[in-house]
Amino acid sequence: CVSDDTGNRLRFQLELEFVQCLANPNYLNFLAQRGYFKDKAFVNYLKYLLYWKEPEYAKYLKYPQCLHMLELLQYEHFRKELVNAQCAKFIDEQQILHWQHYSRKRMRLQQALAEQQQQNNTSVK
Repeated sequence: CVSDDTGNRLRFQLELEFVQCLANPNYLNFLAQRGYFKDKAFVNYLKYLLYWKEPEYAKYLKYPQCLHMLELLQYEHFRKELVNAQCAKFIDEQQILHWQHYSRKRMRLQQALAEQQQQNNTSVK
């Protein structure tokens, strides 16, 4: 017999892992091609998983883009488009472009902040 605590912890871990898998467009394509998105119970499960958007759960996510995908999966049109491998490829490419842009932009912001702090330190002396 599994205690409620152990069962809840296992459920949390499984749902955390599954939600994060949704960040992978190739996995979404895999699910779409096998008909999961046509299954009403599975679509209801995706709706249930929206609780991961709440800050007390979202803080555990390593791949926050999964929340955007989870949101998009609420729409039938998006779920239908995922059957097309080109759609998944396009999403994958867009994510890579976003990460590249985000990394460069973040680095520039951090450099500017470091320079500003350095200027503040020298002007105080």
